[in-house]
Amino acid sequence: MSLQPVRRPLVMEAVRWAFPCARWAPGREDWTLCGRCVQPEEKQRIAQFMFTRDAKAAMAGRLLIRKLIAEKFYIPWDKIRLDRTAKGKPFLVSGNPPQFPNFNFNVSHQGDYAVLVAEPELQVGVDIMKTDRPGSGSTEEFFRLMHRQFTEREWRSIKSMRSDWARLDMFYRHWALKESFIKAIGVGLGFNLQRIEFEVSPIEMEVGKVYAQTKMWLDDEDENWVFEESLLDDKHHVAVALGSTDTYKPPKLTDGPLFSILSYEDLMASAVPITPEDPDYWDNFHSKQELPLRQTSTAKAGTVT
Repeated sequence: MSLQPVRRPLVMEAVRWAFPCARWAPGREDWTLCGRCVQPEEKQRIAQFMFTRDAKAAMAGRLLIRKLIAEKFYIPWDKIRLDRTAKGKPFLVSGNPPQFPNFNFNVSHQGDYAVLVAEPELQVGVDIMKTDRPGSGSTEEFFRLMHRQFTEREWRSIKSMRSDWARLDMFYRHWALKESFIKAIGVGLGFNLQRIEFEVSPIEMEVGKVYAQTKMWLDDEDENWVFEESLLDDKHHVAVALGSTDTYKPPKLTDGPLFSILSYEDLMASAVPITPEDPDYWDNFHSKQELPLRQTSTAKAGTVT
């Protein structure tokens, strides 16, 4: 008697994953394996980054997407084919499974993490921002250069904070919110960020909690979008923009799931090599610096003080 394959039901829930790229120090075996587990064009694109920090973040983003599709849709890893829209947003070439025609996912990486979010029925965009000192110059000069990115009301909120660090923290929180919306609607560069205005709430957030009280206006109109905000740690803000695919059914205002912090073993749990081994891929990666020299010096100076 032949055994019939087990058909596993498609059960898709909201996904929130984060991978700590900065703490990841892959050796030859791990990095070579990662290169074999992404599509050739992505492998080559990642190899072109000048710094290992950026290569690791980009690699983690691609692996997160493949992990999502392999584990949630049960598509074999080596059968997954991804492409990008004209605006650079990744998508599944074969299309969404019929059970989830409105399934959406998005990735972001900045600072010390790569993050992925996925929703079965909603538009979704994610952005992560690390609060840090400007590379050069004062906070006031940095804000002057960035003045056109926020509305006067948003600047009042940012500058009302009591300390220099708190003002930077609020700046990056607003930036993550705006970018999450831009990524959700897929418009790319060129969108006038002053068309979007946020009223953040609460002012103070705690690590380990998800908040969904912040409101957004687009062209002075109140929009039916929900924004989940959370802190992965005391420096990393994550904003998730959620929009309905049905105009008459706005997303519910509820606190969403926390981000799960994945290990390297979690990231690669379903991975299968799809290209031959390439010894030169490690040599290319290993020959690079982690960070630009200026940023490395700044980070060391900050540690001393």
